[in-house]
Amino acid sequence: MDANPLSGQRGPHRPLELGFWHAGRHAQNGLRPGGGRARLVSIGVTVDTMDMSEISVRVLDESEWSLYRDIRLRALAESPGSFTATLADEADRDEQFWRDRMTRSYRLLAERGERPQGIVSLGSDEQDPTAAEVFGLYVVPDARSTGVSWRLVEATEDLAIQAGYTQLYYWVGTDNARAIGFGKNFGFRTTDRRRPARPSDLHQGEDEIAMVLGLEPDTTSAPNPTSGKAATREGPIS
Repeated sequence: MDANPLSGQRGPHRPLELGFWHAGRHAQNGLRPGGGRARLVSIGVTVDTMDMSEISVRVLDESEWSLYRDIRLRALAESPGSFTATLADEADRDEQFWRDRMTRSYRLLAERGERPQGIVSLGSDEQDPTAAEVFGLYVVPDARSTGVSWRLVEATEDLAIQAGYTQLYYWVGTDNARAIGFGKNFGFRTTDRRRPARPSDLHQGEDEIAMVLGLEPDTTSAPNPTSGKAATREGPIS
């Protein structure tokens, strides 16, 4: 799951009001009024490990294209079998290529202090304009199994809700039990949607299956009075 990208054409950004919130053990999500898609999305995380400190997750602005480029190229170098593109495809691309990529989808970065811990992207689903898709998930090797994957996906869920989407899709290989298990633990359910796997993913099954997460808030949970959003779920260390 730490380096499990999802391909497909992404839709444009939608206007958002991003703020700050906390997620983790006994925490709730709340939004602070603000404006602009480049506002910080910060998640304070409490993780039961010896070496984890606070993790922040934020939406990268177009001006931060070089930061996204650096971790994207690191992902292609370290996990070449997990991505459609190769390092050779993107290593020599110019600034405009990366700026265009920043505006096609939301790019979320997880950091511990000033150290990048992982990235994930959020874009529109190819078939359903009311649904979003989470893709391009990558966590640096020394931050895996510490909860970073969970926090990144949790941030995309919140961002998709703010953008007005009603469902969130996540594509995984039919034989990728680890990724399917992660999705089910998070709350995704399997669907009948299938698509051919990329050549690099054939070892995870000849097809990919779409998992879907409903984005309506859970009204049975105690909401944060400042946001109207249910308290965040507590996740495993992933």
